Amino acid sequence: MKKYEPQHEEILSAGIDIGTSTTKLVISKFSLMNMAGGMHMPRIEIINKEVLHRSPIYRTPLLSQATIDMEAVDELVKKEYANAGISPNDIQTGAVIITGETATKQNAQEMVHHLSDHAGEFLVATAGPDLEGIIAAKGSGAYEYSKKTGKVIANIDIGGGTANAAVYKSGKLCGTCTLHIGGRLIEFTGNQIKSISPPIKQLFRQWGSPYSEITSGDIRNRYEIKRLTDFMAAVIARMLKRDLLAADQPLLLGHEPNWHEDIDEIMFSGGISECLYQYETRTPVKYDDIGEMLAASLRENRELSEWKWITPDETVRATVLGAGTQTTEISGATIHVEEKDLPLRNLPVFQVPFGHELKKGLNRMREAVKQALDMFDPQGEGQNFALYITELPYLGFRDVQELAAMILEAIKVKPNPLQPLVIVLESDHAKVLGQTIKVQNQEQSIICIDQIRVEHGDYIDIGHLLQTGVVPVVIKTLTFHH
Repeated sequence: MKKYEPQHEEILSAGIDIGTSTTKLVISKFSLMNMAGGMHMPRIEIINKEVLHRSPIYRTPLLSQATIDMEAVDELVKKEYANAGISPNDIQTGAVIITGETATKQNAQEMVHHLSDHAGEFLVATAGPDLEGIIAAKGSGAYEYSKKTGKVIANIDIGGGTANAAVYKSGKLCGTCTLHIGGRLIEFTGNQIKSISPPIKQLFRQWGSPYSEITSGDIRNRYEIKRLTDFMAAVIARMLKRDLLAADQPLLLGHEPNWHEDIDEIMFSGGISECLYQYETRTPVKYDDIGEMLAASLRENRELSEWKWITPDETVRATVLGAGTQTTEISGATIHVEEKDLPLRNLPVFQVPFGHELKKGLNRMREAVKQALDMFDPQGEGQNFALYITELPYLGFRDVQELAAMILEAIKVKPNPLQPLVIVLESDHAKVLGQTIKVQNQEQSIICIDQIRVEHGDYIDIGHLLQTGVVPVVIKTLTFHH
């Protein structure tokens, strides 16, 4: 049997956050260790995370209102790697995320893939608004606080373009919501309005005169702008109470608040939270936008003051720290992977619950693969996906053989059946199932991992095999099913 040596390993992770207003980077070190005793099956876990390097807060480089300056971002990342004394080859995991309004830029996708190719062995995430809120709640300390206290806590991460709320209870995600609320939705040059974002223009049209007449070139200190930031604060309060009005709709991005619990306490992170708490003393920022005014409106809002406000661990860096330190999990030593096929990125997950009955599950398998193809590869272009097999009963040797045969039979309908077969298991059967499939079909490439908790509709990235015989996995929850 292969010995898993060494039993202790360190890997480097990078987090890069390209936001509406700011771009930042962190480098972290993870210590991995076998937590199982001598004769037990190895169980490798991340036992320590240490932030080695934090970049300054940079203004996000743009070529135009619609385009990110990819070369400038590239230079900025190279410079920070040099300052940290590392090369891209040293990076084994982490996430690049494009957040807020920047995610709507024409070349956002291209930027993320470009960076993931050049900045190290990245596992990559473009944050949809849901994911952005989740990552920020982990970086701000809200997630840990909910775990420690058992309370329902909402983290509201407000940047330049969006306010991303994620609600946690006892470390479990209850739901998310995103609003078009942020500091840069109106920008100024000197004493004049420089730009007004489309959601705000729509709101002003809805409000009618004199708001509908506000335009670029108008004077900066109009009382109407303070009324706007007061309205934004009130919308956040209504969102937290799951009580948005029809008049609030221009500011809603995506789905309504989808948690069912009443919120006990709240935490603010993001650039607007920096206006509230001023953590970043070494880089005083001059805001040519409504950020400071919005922070004042939050402070003054009566409904928001009804909740206890918890001070965050991080303000403007919450998302980048979440991306660099919280997105990676480890799939353990009971896995079967073929290294030539790694890393794999952006695989959607399709759940196949067995209901603790082997026959029932086997009967479902063909239909499950067909449904996954309809959902993720309707054009038959060969988009791969992961089968997440849950609620397995106890499996004897014959049962594993039967399961392997059924999986191989079911995937014959895939346009490219010999692409890597990716299976995620809830239980520790990955190694035996992977090896059994390989015996039954030598040609089939198999990635079979376990000890990872995902959900139907998540996306996963699987990194290179590490010395400890484990793989880093990034789980990207982009949508929620309630």
